[in-house]
Amino acid sequence: MIYILLSVSCSVTVAVLLKLARRYKINVLQAVLWNYLVAIILGFIFFKPELNTVFLKPSLLQVSLGVLLPLLFLILAKSVRNIGIVKTDIAQRLSLFIPIIASLYLFGDKFNGLKIAGLLIGFTAIILTLVRKSEVKSERANYLFPAMVFVGFGVIDVMFKKLATNIVVPYTTALIEIFCISFIVSLFVILYTILIRKQKVELVNFLCGSILGLFNFGNIIFYMKAHRAMADHPSTVFAAMNMGVIVVGTLIGIILFKEKISKLNYLGIGMALLAIILITLS
Repeated sequence: MIYILLSVSCSVTVAVLLKLARRYKINVLQAVLWNYLVAIILGFIFFKPELNTVFLKPSLLQVSLGVLLPLLFLILAKSVRNIGIVKTDIAQRLSLFIPIIASLYLFGDKFNGLKIAGLLIGFTAIILTLVRKSEVKSERANYLFPAMVFVGFGVIDVMFKKLATNIVVPYTTALIEIFCISFIVSLFVILYTILIRKQKVELVNFLCGSILGLFNFGNIIFYMKAHRAMADHPSTVFAAMNMGVIVVGTLIGIILFKEKISKLNYLGIGMALLAIILITLS
């Protein structure tokens, strides 16, 4: 569980950094570009892969992840603008349904009474924790973006689990290749904003992206390590990670950003903790 705790800590830190970026008018798109560059550098420093093995023949899974990661970020940003943070966050958290189903039918996970109870309590906790007033009045057509967020995050979770179980290519080398592909995709998007929309590249975005890249790298690495350490129990990793982010993220919101939450939200936090305990005991 130590890997899950470390991944949760890094994930929440990334969310806090993105929230602060909006507050201080940081160009988040540029920061995300530099984030992938820093992740690539950290990958070479810590994993020391042989250069002749990198980009030898990236699999379809790696290419798909490399393209989806930055594109999903753009979809997430679009969803927040069109339908608000609250509803987008609900879509992201409820995407847990997809990897849980995949755990049962693709990865052969076994669900006992404790795990089923923990998952039911956990999904209830997600809803209760995220029940807040949305700051944006949205039209029905705008629900396309949170639907894409729901599917996108769920599928990416499953793909990372699949990558962690791949014995053909070391997952460390695979991650470097994925970060490289994500960097290239982000670079094309940035070039569009510079050449067509006349945005300027600023040093502050590079500095923020470097910090973001450090914690994003930690988040993905520890998440992969958790899946490898608990290879026979992917639903435990999926659920504990998701619930952990909700609990820690909500507490950080209360303490650091002075967010006001309701009694239902507090009940949701308590239920999420109970769900993590039950799933861990299972």
